[in-house]
Amino acid sequence: MSLGERSYPIEISSGSLKTLGENLTKVNFPKRVAVISNPTVDRIYGEIVLHSLEKDGFSVSRCNVPDGEEYKTLETLTSVYDFLIEQSFDRGCGIVALGGGVIGDMAGFAAATMLRGIPYAQVPTTLLSQVDSSVGGKTAVNHPLGKNLIGAFYQPELVHIDIDTLRTLEPREISSGLAEVVKYGVIRDADFFTWLENNADKLRKLDPAALIHAIKTSCQIKADVVGSDERESSLRAILNYGHTFGHAIESLAGYGQWKHGEAVAVGMVVAAKISQQLGLCSKEDVERIVALLTTLGLPVTAPEGFSLEQYVAAMQHDKKVNQGTLTMVLNCGIGETQLKKVENVADLFASVL
Repeated sequence: MSLGERSYPIEISSGSLKTLGENLTKVNFPKRVAVISNPTVDRIYGEIVLHSLEKDGFSVSRCNVPDGEEYKTLETLTSVYDFLIEQSFDRGCGIVALGGGVIGDMAGFAAATMLRGIPYAQVPTTLLSQVDSSVGGKTAVNHPLGKNLIGAFYQPELVHIDIDTLRTLEPREISSGLAEVVKYGVIRDADFFTWLENNADKLRKLDPAALIHAIKTSCQIKADVVGSDERESSLRAILNYGHTFGHAIESLAGYGQWKHGEAVAVGMVVAAKISQQLGLCSKEDVERIVALLTTLGLPVTAPEGFSLEQYVAAMQHDKKVNQGTLTMVLNCGIGETQLKKVENVADLFASVL
C-alpha cells in the first residue's frame, strides 16, 4: 500500500502464518504485542501465531472478544481497552488483529485510539477481510442506528494474508468474501470481472492459484484507490458500491443475521438496477452481475418484511449522507463507476424494490 510514510506491505501466500514473526520484525514492529482475536479463531490459529511470534523474540499477551458482528460495539471495545490498560501497554507496544473483519475493525480502532495511537498489524483469516477490510486503514465499531458510524482512518504496519486460513471457513463465509471480489471487477476492472465469470467454480472450491490471483487483484485495486484518496474525500467512495443498501439490510435485519457480503451482493444488484434505470448500464450488464453473484452462492433479492420507508430511514444514517443528501455509487457498464447525489431517496429506490 503506497501512502508515503504510512506505506506498508501486503503479504499474500499459502502456509505463511508461521512466518508472521519474521515479517513483523522486517517492519520494525514493537516486540511487545497483544493478539486480539475471538475464541473460534484463537482455538484454530492462536498457538501457531504465538509460536511464530515468540520464536522471533516477541512478548505476547492474548485477548479474545466475543465472535460475531453483533459484538462489534463500544462495549466490546471498552473490554479491549481494559485489557490493554491492565496489562500496562504503552506507546512502545503493538496490536496484532487475528481474525475476520469484526476483529480487524475493532482491533484497528483500539490501536488508533489507545494512547492516541499505537502500531497494529492485520492478520485476516476470512476472505472478506483479506480482500477488503484489512486493507486501507478503515477502523470502526457499529452503532445501533448504523454500521461503522464510530471509527477512524488508521493504517496498519503490515497486512499478512495466509490463504490456508480459508479452508476452515464454511461455504457461506467464502461466498460472502467473494461478493467484495465481484465488487472490484464491477467498479474498476472489466477484464477481472470476466475472469471471475470464468473461474467462479475454482474460487468456490478454494483453488490456491485462483484464490491468490483474486485476492492479489482485489488488494491491488483497493490499494490504487486508497493511495489516491486515503480519507474518502472523493474517489475512495467508489469502494462503497453496493454498501449503501447493503448496510441498511444489515442494520434492519440485526447485525450478524446477514453476512456483510450477502447484504452487499443485494446492494450491488439494487445499485445496478438503478444504474440501468438512469441509462448508465444495460440490462445485459445487470444480468451478468446477477448471474455471477448467484453462481457464487449469494442472494440477489432484498429480505422480505421491511418496508421502503424502513430502508430509506436506515440509509439516511449511512456514512455517505452529507447534509441530508445521499451519495450513491453507480456502475457505468462493468468496470467503471460514477458518484450521484440523491436527494429524494424514496423515489429512486421505490422503482427497483
